[in-house]
Amino acid sequence: QVQLVESGGGLVQAGGSLRLSCAASGRTFRNYAMGWFRQAPGKEREFVASINWSGGSTYYADSVKGRVTISRDNAKNTLYLQMNSQKPEDTAVYYCATSPGGSITILDYNYWGQGTQVTISS
Repeated sequence: QVQLVESGGGLVQAGGSLRLSCAASGRTFRNYAMGWFRQAPGKEREFVASINWSGGSTYYADSVKGRVTISRDNAKNTLYLQMNSQKPEDTAVYYCATSPGGSITILDYNYWGQGTQVTISS
């Protein structure tokens, strides 16, 4: 079993940057692909970015491509999401999750964190 704890959310102005972290417990972190999702009020949870077990392959939603970078440090059991040029529409609760094979589909992710709030003011 893997436990995930997100941190780094907060309130920033449009155009600003945030770096989210996701700390994972357990020694099996490196066995999983990882992903970031977000959920805005009244909307469904949506895919943001994913990364394979080694960090050598990444994938981004079109809505964040070029503004967001996903990375991981397997030695520290930590996943990151660097977000730049933030827009008000990026406001959401951001979640990290594990996936045995890597995917953009929520159903392919088995362990989830509790989420961290990101608010972008205009």
